[in-house]
Amino acid sequence: MSTAQRINTELSQIAPRLRHARQKKDVTLDELARTTGISKSTLSRLESGQRKPSLELLLPIVAALAVPLDEIVTSPRIEDPRVPQKSTRSDGRVLTPLSNHAGEPQAYKITIPATDREPSLRTHDGYEWIYVLSGRLRLLLGEHDIVMGTGEAAEFDTKHPHWFGASGAGPVELLSMFGKQGERIHLRARAQGHAAATQQPGPAG
Repeated sequence: MSTAQRINTELSQIAPRLRHARQKKDVTLDELARTTGISKSTLSRLESGQRKPSLELLLPIVAALAVPLDEIVTSPRIEDPRVPQKSTRSDGRVLTPLSNHAGEPQAYKITIPATDREPSLRTHDGYEWIYVLSGRLRLLLGEHDIVMGTGEAAEFDTKHPHWFGASGAGPVELLSMFGKQGERIHLRARAQGHAAATQQPGPAG
């Protein structure tokens, strides 16, 4: 993109940013006109892109709205979209985060070693979705005892007793989505003992 094209792109974004900033402050065009001394028609044309913005017009507007000028005339900084993949290991299982947002659900890649075969049914609040990337996964859910292969998916209410582990000769890799409670359960090492696990909410994995 040439310099002229970038400038034109930036100028075209000023109008919607002005409108968004005003609406976010819950200020009407009439109120902004009274505060800035700029006519309502001029403000309306600025917000619709029909009037070319200038510092003479923008400075009193951003002052009246109490917003930084950079917020109007400069593109917002876009964060690096890549998710830091800092894996956590617990009793042979490896959890790698695949989402970076603060809310739920969270997405993970889970690697389960071939030796992880001993069921330990648990329950906890929440809902879980799993997708097998490679290997064979054994899923116990209530009265169900299922072996899942590559490309198969399952979803279930984690209030039901459940567990999943390896079933084939090699490790299992899967995608999983669950909330914070589920994360705590996945990271809880079996070293705490079967009795401790059955006394506390717990599960998948």
